[in-house]
Amino acid sequence: MASKAAPSCRLIFCLLISAAVLRPGLGLYTVSSTYGDTIIMPCRLDVPQNLMFGKWKYEKPDGSPVFIAFRSSTKKSVQYDDVPEYKDRLSLSENYTLSISNARISDEKRFVCMLVTEDNVYEAPTIVKVFKQPSKPEIVSKAPFLETEQLKKLGDCISKDSYPEGNITWYRSGRVLQPLEGVVDIVFKKEMDPVTQLYTMTSSLEYKTTKADIHMPFTCSVTYYGPSGQKTIYSEQAVFDIYYPTEQVTIQVLPPRSAIKEGDNITLKCLGNGNPPPEEFFFYLPGQPEGIRSSNTYTLTDMRRNASGDYRCSLTDKKSMIASTSITVHYLDLSLNPSGEVTKQIGDALPISCTISASRNATVVWMKDNTRLKSSPSFSSLQYQDAGNYVCETALQEVEGLKKRESLTLIVEGKPQIRMTKIIDPRGLSKTVICHVEGFPKPAIQWTITGSGSVINQTEESPYINGKYYSKIIISPEENVTLTCTAENQLERTVNSLNVSAISIPEHDEADEISDENREKVNDQAKLIVGIVVGLLLAALVAGVVYWLYMKKSKTASKHVNKDLGNLEENKKLEENNHKTEA
Repeated sequence: MASKAAPSCRLIFCLLISAAVLRPGLGLYTVSSTYGDTIIMPCRLDVPQNLMFGKWKYEKPDGSPVFIAFRSSTKKSVQYDDVPEYKDRLSLSENYTLSISNARISDEKRFVCMLVTEDNVYEAPTIVKVFKQPSKPEIVSKAPFLETEQLKKLGDCISKDSYPEGNITWYRSGRVLQPLEGVVDIVFKKEMDPVTQLYTMTSSLEYKTTKADIHMPFTCSVTYYGPSGQKTIYSEQAVFDIYYPTEQVTIQVLPPRSAIKEGDNITLKCLGNGNPPPEEFFFYLPGQPEGIRSSNTYTLTDMRRNASGDYRCSLTDKKSMIASTSITVHYLDLSLNPSGEVTKQIGDALPISCTISASRNATVVWMKDNTRLKSSPSFSSLQYQDAGNYVCETALQEVEGLKKRESLTLIVEGKPQIRMTKIIDPRGLSKTVICHVEGFPKPAIQWTITGSGSVINQTEESPYINGKYYSKIIISPEENVTLTCTAENQLERTVNSLNVSAISIPEHDEADEISDENREKVNDQAKLIVGIVVGLLLAALVAGVVYWLYMKKSKTASKHVNKDLGNLEENKKLEENNHKTEA
């Protein structure tokens, strides 16, 4: 509302413009405020004792005054002039300090505090400055990619709502970009909002990129003035995809491995160092002059040894740009002769050969029944212990998974061979007869006894090892008997016999270690002793009855022997055959 002064004061108001006195010593005073804050302007005049009232005004660009606030010194009342832009924004304190809320750019004026007495008017001017911090700069309209050796728009750096206007600077990896013809081109422009009077700044950058710009960050900043001086705000970093042509191609073998063996599947991958990378290539295989058009990969399956050689690839549009790699397909062949299941006769010769053919030196290991052998087997005279499962195994140490093995199952067959021995019980109560049998397949043993006697224990057999085992029987004959051992397998049936004297007749043991010659001597001595004993008995038995009984008993025994074994001549022949068999 307009102030209503007394009529006596109207003349004073009319003289305010022309009669105002600037208090000596008061120069221009500036109040800085931030946009949207409250502007506080002290009057900066000493209040005189005869003060009538105080008043605030601002000056238009043409210098004409506009009164905005009045305060009486007597009534302590405050009145505000009807100025639309300051409606409800003014506050005048008792010490005539003027406050303007919600500072605007339009508040940048020259305000004057006026203190009026009956005879004078005093003035103190204040310059108001309003500042607005711009928004954080942002790089927009960014190029999706940059191409080397081409001047291309990188993007726009925008900062809004600034007062006064700010200045925009571009940076590459933290260094300021200065305009350079054909390399760096910067265009700056600013726009002011007619309502808010705030500025929006835009800086466009055109840039000729190189491969050195790969992964390099670009930023921009806005520099502005505020109440406390100059300040700078930086944008976020922007990294651009740099396109550049392929200058070199390389070829890879996938999956990566130290060596390739027969049967492997591999993939050739061709790469160009350009960006974006090329997507199509020619692949050249060994012995094929024409290239195979493919994507950046080409797969080869079930590699063979004849596939070894140089593999190449090139760009489809630049065949002179070629990459190559040498591939060796490792192989390993093993031939075992003989192999599988082989049956041989005991005493036969059997040469064995394990032949290796490989792309490089191979190691060879022989195994028999899962036990490693010190050398390769070779047999000049096969024995039963030579039978078993033989494996020839070879490998290339440098090539993972390249191993070969062949097996030979050797069967050594032989007709049953019999050797009989006898052991005498030191107490003279029994005699043990052992039938040693050798042969394969395992012969079955059967005992028969010719003569009288009794079997103390059942027969006992040893384990069958390396084609050999034995069966033993313990007897206590009261008279001479003959034990017959029969051994039979699929090949043949073999029989051998051994005479055993009565337990009353002393005999020497026939141990395993006694030789055939010694064994014959022992048998001869036993017969000699029996003859001497019989002679002494004949000489001592003078009585005819005793002689008759003895002769009768001898005839009975002879009949019994003839019944089981044949006549005496046959028995002698059997004994001779026994000696020959043992020999």
